[in-house]
Amino acid sequence: MARRALIVDGQGGGIGAQLAKMLAHELPDGWELIAVGTNVTATGAMLRAGASQGATGENAVVYNAARADLILGPIGVLLANGILGEVSPAMAAAVSGSAAVKILIPTSTCGVYVAGTEELRLEDYLRLAVEQARAVMGS
Repeated sequence: MARRALIVDGQGGGIGAQLAKMLAHELPDGWELIAVGTNVTATGAMLRAGASQGATGENAVVYNAARADLILGPIGVLLANGILGEVSPAMAAAVSGSAAVKILIPTSTCGVYVAGTEELRLEDYLRLAVEQARAVMGS
């Protein structure tokens, strides 16, 4: 059975699309890359960037988070009403409650700051997240 790397994103799916683009062609054997968007625009962007499957909406997040081995996305996917209200409380609970390893991109747009993180450019956070994802998938 394939292991699942799940990317969750909202709005235009920019962060998720960049993660998909960086990971899609370097997945280890036995892994699949699934995109779940809070809206169809985000899902479409991640699919165009290289995710092998995609789904949209609250139930898609809840269903796939429970089956994921690895979840990536902006930190807002953990917050009820995160990403300008696109993340429902049920979505946030599904992501945070998932047994999957979570690799999150800190963004100041949700008003959450993680003590101990450096102020980096988005590209640097994405590179670090992909490096961490590769390490998790290699284990």
